[in-house]
Amino acid sequence: MIDVLVVDDDFRVAEINAAYVGKVPGFRVVARAHSAAQALAALERRRIDLVLLDHFLPDETGLSLVRRMRERGHRSDVIMVTSASDVATVQAAMRHGALHYLVKPFSFAGLRAKLDSYATLRRTVDRATGAGDGPCAAQDQDQVDRIFAALRTGLPSRHSVPTAELIREVLHSADHPLSAHEVADRTGLSRSTAQRYLRLLEQSGRLCLTLRYGETGRPEHRYAWAV
Repeated sequence: MIDVLVVDDDFRVAEINAAYVGKVPGFRVVARAHSAAQALAALERRRIDLVLLDHFLPDETGLSLVRRMRERGHRSDVIMVTSASDVATVQAAMRHGALHYLVKPFSFAGLRAKLDSYATLRRTVDRATGAGDGPCAAQDQDQVDRIFAALRTGLPSRHSVPTAELIREVLHSADHPLSAHEVADRTGLSRSTAQRYLRLLEQSGRLCLTLRYGETGRPEHRYAWAV
């Protein structure tokens, strides 16, 4: 089980977030906190795998709390769950090591996508750790690549990280948003597979979706890599 600390100054929001976490297999909420001080106390009391962290807390910001966590040797992973959506805060969260960033308000599906992605990353790291030292640098690099691919794609565990990574590379190198048909052509995937993965990646917040309207018919969905 992945043990989770939910940190939010709003008691009701904290309860809702905790209820969402409890619905995702493999996760359990072991503590709630409504201030940075309470969060640090919870981290001192027991081992926490993952912190769902609001940025706006009554005694300090979430990012300041992350800095203090690291200074005190707490290695818990962090997913920011906050209404702060300005670029400066998002960039600072990335620099401080937040694995994901979920903007309020969000749905259960939105949070579940982040948690599924985190579970995938944990399994990837655990497999690499359990494999021991490889016989050559190429194997070590392959393990590292798989870890970063799992982190970049944010894909639920039941889907293929290499397939999502292929789509990421195509979209990241494109100089304009691509349609599902263009992604399929450039990756060699079937149209249905490309559409399925594009939809998943868009739901997880990894893609920006725009609509291009023609003179007739339905608008064309076009995708660009967001993070």
